[in-house]
Amino acid sequence: MTDLIVRKMNFAFEDYDVPFLWNEENPAFSSMANAVSFLAIGFEKMIVKMILQTKPLITDPEVAEEADAFMRQEGQHSAAHRQHVRGLIRSYPGLQETLDLVIGEFDRLTAETPLKYRLAYTADLEATFTSVFKLMLDNEASLFRPGDDRVASLFIWHFVEEVEHRSSALIIFESVVGSDLYRMRVAPSIFKHVMKVIRIACAGFNEHVPLEDRKSDAMAMFASYRNKQKLMSLLPGSRARDNGPMPRAFDHLPLGEQLVALKGIIRSQLPKHDPAHETLPALADVWFRRYESGYDVSHWYTADTIATEVK
Repeated sequence: MTDLIVRKMNFAFEDYDVPFLWNEENPAFSSMANAVSFLAIGFEKMIVKMILQTKPLITDPEVAEEADAFMRQEGQHSAAHRQHVRGLIRSYPGLQETLDLVIGEFDRLTAETPLKYRLAYTADLEATFTSVFKLMLDNEASLFRPGDDRVASLFIWHFVEEVEHRSSALIIFESVVGSDLYRMRVAPSIFKHVMKVIRIACAGFNEHVPLEDRKSDAMAMFASYRNKQKLMSLLPGSRARDNGPMPRAFDHLPLGEQLVALKGIIRSQLPKHDPAHETLPALADVWFRRYESGYDVSHWYTADTIATEVK
């Protein structure tokens, strides 16, 4: 029997403008997280369709229950990220084109790739999340706390639930496909596609969001882009567009923690990997305890203040 809980969240993105630069202390992380919102909408739409196609192939009732809860959690993530992105589009209408391009990439995967590829795609990508999101959640004081509480709360909720269902996609893949060799063989194309989608989102940010609102080049996370921009700036008569400073989101984080996350990402793609054995972020346990106690996790940093004001 699955222990996943489907939580429906509302982050009040309709109440007032949603800032693109939601963490003013870290413009690069603001852009990176915004790109995750765009990717999540397309990716999780693909997941829902994939699970609906997969259900008739699942013979184990426990796996079927896990798949249903996993799909429902991902559906809630998609709905919440749509609220976030709608808020950004209200301020920057051109971002609708960017969202359409991102969703189109995942719609093509659904239309043009076999089911086993999309199951591998989901299993491979989801397997990396525990290590990546542990790095972020372990450093919430600088990555999330200084920012807009609604956006910060959205990502903290999403990331702790990814930790909660960290084994689900692999369980489903093993039940239906069951080939570590296949999963490893297609991994390069999967991560190439993920980075393509992130680039589409970041390029859209540079195009549709003025520099004064984003404060950095949204493409700066890509080393090849940074190198190209630096080279172009040295060429006489170059007309390369200056999209702003190029800081990186994690430059201030301890190198050791970044290396641990990188090792975890590599380990996640190896045969017989079991995410259940991964070291989890301490913040996840705190979040689950607060949620169970009735704390307003949709205002992670300000709920106590809001409750006091209401009284």
